[in-house]
Amino acid sequence: MEIDEEKVDDAVLALLWLTLHDGRRAWKSFDWDTMDRLHAKGMIEDPVNRSKSVVLTEEGLRRAEELFRGLFTRPP
Repeated sequence: MEIDEEKVDDAVLALLWLTLHDGRRAWKSFDWDTMDRLHAKGMIEDPVNRSKSVVLTEEGLRRAEELFRGLFTRPP
């Protein structure tokens, strides 16, 4: 099976939006490779630290909400 990493990255970014707290922080309990790709894309700040959460960039925050709404909400 070939995994579409772009789709995985989009789903994880959307789920990071679901766990937002303290403004732009989200729990970082996802696959490290995915978190590294999101960091390389400029969606999150460097996930390698002792904190249990990661900070979304302004672009990451906007894109995360957009993806969350597109993937996980029902139309009105």
